[in-house]
Amino acid sequence: MGLGKNIRDAIASRAAQEIAPGMVVNLGIGIPSLVPDFVMDKELVYFQSENGILGISDSPHADEEDENLCNAGGFPVTLRPGGCYFDSCEAFGMIRSGKIDLSILGALQVSSSGDLANWIVPGKRVPGMGGAMELASGAKKVIVTMNHCDGQGRPKIVANCSLPLTAPKCVHMIITEKAVMTIEKEGLVLREIFTPYCLADVLDTIAAPVIISDDLSIL
Repeated sequence: MGLGKNIRDAIASRAAQEIAPGMVVNLGIGIPSLVPDFVMDKELVYFQSENGILGISDSPHADEEDENLCNAGGFPVTLRPGGCYFDSCEAFGMIRSGKIDLSILGALQVSSSGDLANWIVPGKRVPGMGGAMELASGAKKVIVTMNHCDGQGRPKIVANCSLPLTAPKCVHMIITEKAVMTIEKEGLVLREIFTPYCLADVLDTIAAPVIISDDLSIL
């Protein structure tokens, strides 16, 4: 079962706290697409989309959509003042050359060393990887926002990914409905726990060694 809207919003809100004015930010499909709703200084942030937009603003009101202006997920968007659009070659040039400050992506699995699997479940048909590989490898910082467990209750944070990788050792931070974790040289570090969950709730649903931060926060 997927996350309810309030929980998805809570994850997106926490991710928005990692965005600073002046950043160029790319958002994946799903929970990441909710992040702009919680960015305080939205007009000081440059949201980029790999289909060729820099400066995405709010979603358009009903009946005001431009059929030619959408994000990489196909959802209609508007353009902030000073925003622009261009072909996907330019967009991927920005991504591959390291011009993206922050990429916020969903995931199927993340390993304790930062490996990311987010594009295919073997045996299921998908349209393709899209820009996930470039975004995971090329962004200066990668944050994963996702359910803590999959639909069968199995941990999505694991010692080693069993699903095909999108990119190795690329994830810097993981935000779920239960906790916030970072990937450090020493391993997976638990930084924050969200009420109503407790330490046991988090540790029991992670299939990897966890380092508990000395300044662990209960929020």
